[in-house]
Amino acid sequence: MADICNRPGCSGKIVDGVCEDCGRAPLGTGHMVDSAAAGAAAGASARAAGTSRGSSASAVSSSSSLSGRSSSHRSTHVSQRSSRRTLGAGLVVLQPLATMDPLQALMADPVVPENKRHCPNCDAKLGHEKGFCPNCGAEYSFKPTLKAGDVIAGQYEVKGAIAYGGLGWIYLGWDTQLARWVVLKGLLNSKDAAGAAMAVAERQFLAAVKHPNIVGVYNFVSQGQEGYIVMEYVGGKTLKTIRKERGPLPAPEAIAYIHRILGAFAYLERMNLIYCDFKPDNFMVEEDDVKLIDMGGVRRADDLDSDIYGTKGYSAPEGGQSPSFVSDLYTVARTLAVLMIDFNFQGACEFSLPTPQEQPLFAQYDSLYRLLVKATRQDPDDRFQTADEMADQLMGVLREITATPESPRTFESTIFYGDSQEIGDPVSFHALPALKLDPLDPASGAILSAGGMTDLVRRGALFEKACMQFPDSVEAPLRLADNLVRQAAFDAAETRLAAVHEKDPFEWRVTWYRAVSLLAQRKAKEAADLFNQVYSELPGELAPKLALAIASEMGRDLKTAIRFYDIVSRTDSSFTSADFGLARCLAATGDRAGAVAAYQRVPQTSSRYVEAQMALARTLLQSLPHAPGLPELTQASATLTALTLDGLELHSISAELLRIAVGQVEAQAVAATAGAQLLGQPVEARSLRLGLERELRSCAHYAKSIDEKISLIDQANSARPRTIT
Repeated sequence: MADICNRPGCSGKIVDGVCEDCGRAPLGTGHMVDSAAAGAAAGASARAAGTSRGSSASAVSSSSSLSGRSSSHRSTHVSQRSSRRTLGAGLVVLQPLATMDPLQALMADPVVPENKRHCPNCDAKLGHEKGFCPNCGAEYSFKPTLKAGDVIAGQYEVKGAIAYGGLGWIYLGWDTQLARWVVLKGLLNSKDAAGAAMAVAERQFLAAVKHPNIVGVYNFVSQGQEGYIVMEYVGGKTLKTIRKERGPLPAPEAIAYIHRILGAFAYLERMNLIYCDFKPDNFMVEEDDVKLIDMGGVRRADDLDSDIYGTKGYSAPEGGQSPSFVSDLYTVARTLAVLMIDFNFQGACEFSLPTPQEQPLFAQYDSLYRLLVKATRQDPDDRFQTADEMADQLMGVLREITATPESPRTFESTIFYGDSQEIGDPVSFHALPALKLDPLDPASGAILSAGGMTDLVRRGALFEKACMQFPDSVEAPLRLADNLVRQAAFDAAETRLAAVHEKDPFEWRVTWYRAVSLLAQRKAKEAADLFNQVYSELPGELAPKLALAIASEMGRDLKTAIRFYDIVSRTDSSFTSADFGLARCLAATGDRAGAVAAYQRVPQTSSRYVEAQMALARTLLQSLPHAPGLPELTQASATLTALTLDGLELHSISAELLRIAVGQVEAQAVAATAGAQLLGQPVEARSLRLGLERELRSCAHYAKSIDEKISLIDQANSARPRTIT
């Protein structure tokens, strides 16, 4: 019986160590890639003995004071459900592509374009299909050496050429023994004897690559002096073809494709393999899934001798000399950008991205832009360090992009806890989501024990003890600093944070806790600047966006606060503090209708639903932007009537509603309307006064003091309709 994937939300079968559904290794099977090991592997690949294409020493890219390297050692390896039939975790509906007839892919006149012809010896450009290099004299040929009808190794019947790539001609073949279509890939230059030997001898390791999103390698065969890799035939369309046919793809669709293929890159990391030359040409949509289809440029992370292949506009600045797992992720991000927007990616923007001012899509989806910026920073240490890390953040971005107030995309972060349930008025740092504990930290057990303490002094003492017992712990000093912030010992907290930063300048959590400390001191602008840095490191997380909203509201930057509260609110309905924050800020700007709509986002299943309905009714009764009229009073009445509860707050709001209605009717600002009622009272002065008297006496019933009770009774007597005796 096949094993079942143990990742949260996934139940796919494990085949060859990889889940058929989510495309990732089961938890607990060495799936985590240590950042130091990854860096060592990248360093081992620093020398390229051979051809390097599409690379440059210069680069222009946005950077940050924080590094993705810090995220890698506590990377968020959570499998977002993404079955082979639901690309993008089911958030994006994509029509499957029909499998095309393999024979339709044959090239009528297989010719290598002149701009693809390079000398295999010196990399000089060549103008002819065959001959001798005018620069170094090496013989070359770019003509396909196989023709229709040739049979290779007594098993594979050649049907013709279907494409050419960086390492050779690609032929369609028929496996006469197993009755299946195959692809044979040889060398582009048939006179490159060294390359021919490499294709067979140096590519044997590809036979061990087994992943549902990577083309299968069946065999290695030779024909005379030439070697060929026999691969699985994938009958779909490359993303390059789809992009060319349709133009820029919708962001959710492009993200769904890239998110899925990142599972293949995570697998290659575990296999210690670097893909090198990812681009839209090299992965294909087949029916309802995507696959890497060209393994010709794959190399081991510790390979110091093989040629390095890449493509201008996709390759990282260092990719031509020291390709690594991180430079692979750079190519993935560049591919995502090319799929979504038109820009001069091989020219002026070879190592940069258009700004949001230049690209409306980036202005619309700030989180997406930040993700692309992080993945393509000039310094490899500042990028995503693992494919799993990038995939988790990309899924968060996709959820944000596809969410609406009517269809939120609630999910659980592996880095932050959910909503603090602290509404905050005035808003404070207590409304911030808390960071989850890194279970791999050596002090995690001691921290969990200390976390149960409610007394801050005693809890701090336990954190101090954990710092001494586990000097290598990062969590212990961070938790101690957070505890000191809650005691208002801000200088002591900064001392602890500075020590962690000195040990690891790339630890983004230091920046988070510094921002929390600043917010606790009500230094809102400075806190917002630091939360903004964390947002750039974790563009798919909601917590930094909520933190930015809170800091902006505290600093009276209501426009920014509204933007981020809205993002959090519509993305995840469990963050009801964002609903309240959005409503507060909208009400403060005079947008009563917007504030009411924000309160209406709180779902009925929430423990805060009644509280939101009360706040909604109060908002309808506010005098800004103008005094409430009959429509607002009627909506407030319906809201309160629908609440099946009793208590001082309900009667207090009801009394305020009726008090306003009495004033409006008696001032003739609201005309008595036949059939209209407010809280069961007809809209005319006498009935409204009777209702107001009743609500005030109910308030008096719940009064907490004699003086308060007397005051409410006096108000009720004053509200009673006057009678003539």
